[in-house]
Amino acid sequence: MLEAKSLHKIYKNGISELHVLKGIDLKIQKGEAFAILGPSGAGKSTLLHLLGGLDSPTEGEVFIDGVNIYSISDYKRAKLRNKKIGFVFQFYHLLPEFDALENVVLPLLIRSENGNLRNSRNKAIEILTAVGLVERLHHRPSQLSGGEQQRVAIARALINDPEILLCDEPTGNLDSETGKRILDLLWDLNCKRKTTLIIVTHEAEIAKKAEVVLHIKDGRIYGT
Repeated sequence: MLEAKSLHKIYKNGISELHVLKGIDLKIQKGEAFAILGPSGAGKSTLLHLLGGLDSPTEGEVFIDGVNIYSISDYKRAKLRNKKIGFVFQFYHLLPEFDALENVVLPLLIRSENGNLRNSRNKAIEILTAVGLVERLHHRPSQLSGGEQQRVAIARALINDPEILLCDEPTGNLDSETGKRILDLLWDLNCKRKTTLIIVTHEAEIAKKAEVVLHIKDGRIYGT
C-alpha cells in the first residue's frame, strides 16, 4: 500500500514562498488504478514526485508497504525506488546515445548485484517485444517516433518489475491516436500484472478509466 499523510510542499525564493501542496492525505491500495486529476499548476506533479521519493516534503510522510520513505537515508530510498517504483514522464528522458535495448536494460544493471548482462538483455528484449518494439531494439531515440519513445520509457519503467507505476502526463506529447494506444497499454499492465497504477493528468477522459480519481486544485484535495 502507498499512503501519504498531511503532505505539504513549500518552495522558497528569497523572502517569498510558494505553498504548492497544502496537507494531502491519501491511501492507494496494491493493484489499484488511480488518477490524480487537476489543472496545470494544481500541484499534481509535485504530489507524484513526493509519492515516488523524487523530492522531499516540507511536512508530512509517505509510506510504501509501511516504510516511511523520508525517514530512511537517501541511499536506502534510492534502492527502494529502484526496486518498487517505475516512472513514466511526459518527456521520455531516454539517453540519446543509447539504443532502445540499452535504455531499457540500464536500470536492471544498476539494480543487479552481479550485473548479468545476458539475462538483463533477454529480459529487456522480452518487455520491448511485449510493448510492440521487437523491430526497434537497436534504434536510438532520434530514430523513433514519439509513441515509440514513450513505449521504450514504459518498458524501462517495467524492467525491474515494479509494484507501483507512476505516470506524469504520459500522453502529453503524443497525438490522440498514439496517446490512446499508450493508455490502453498502461491499463492492460494494471489489469494483467496487477501493477499499482497512478496517472497524473488534466484530462477527465483519461482519468475516467481509473478505479479511484483524486481531484486536486490549488494544492488541496477537493473531491473524489
